[in-house]
Amino acid sequence: MDVSRQQSPASEDAERGSGPAVERGPRARTKRLMLETATRLMQAGVTPSVSEVAEAAEVSRATAYRYFPSQTALVHAVVDEGLGPILEWRSDSSDAERRVAELIDSAMPRIEAFEATFKAALKLSLDQWGRGQAGTLGGEPPFTRGHRMDLLEDALAPLRGELPPREFERLAQALSLIFGVELLIVLKDIWGLDSGKTLAVARWAASALVRQARLRAPS
Repeated sequence: MDVSRQQSPASEDAERGSGPAVERGPRARTKRLMLETATRLMQAGVTPSVSEVAEAAEVSRATAYRYFPSQTALVHAVVDEGLGPILEWRSDSSDAERRVAELIDSAMPRIEAFEATFKAALKLSLDQWGRGQAGTLGGEPPFTRGHRMDLLEDALAPLRGELPPREFERLAQALSLIFGVELLIVLKDIWGLDSGKTLAVARWAASALVRQARLRAPS
């Protein structure tokens, strides 16, 4: 499978020092090569198997499977690579509405930069669901995603004492609908909005949800 040698955003971050810490040694270099190759493929809209990445990276299949025993493990690693600094997001604000806005402003440009990667991962998730429904998934581990849950609950942390637990969880669930690659699918692909308008809608919806939850909270 042909892979462009164009540098991926992940490798550019690593060179600038803003990405994950770079491991050393031949094993680390091989793993990094596979991750960068898989990222290039996913940025091109492909959801590659471990064997396809091994072929593109000119690594033996046996070696590739030692690092990534399944397609799910490989895609998880590429997704985490794409999320990068989002996973380290923190806010010093004590206002939940401001914290959510900061999270959206910080994360969505990065998510848009890796839009093709996250859509490829979503494709894997949908494909696995379809095979599960058809009874053909076999023993392949499911591709699950949960980073947005942790990030949104962290952003909403100031409301833990203000909202009942069920309302706090419902607010986090509602916000998860407007945070992630699905937001781009709806607002960019369906509505045809540009990046700025997409971000503006996300900010507006998030603010409305937080304010409504606080209005409904017991005094």
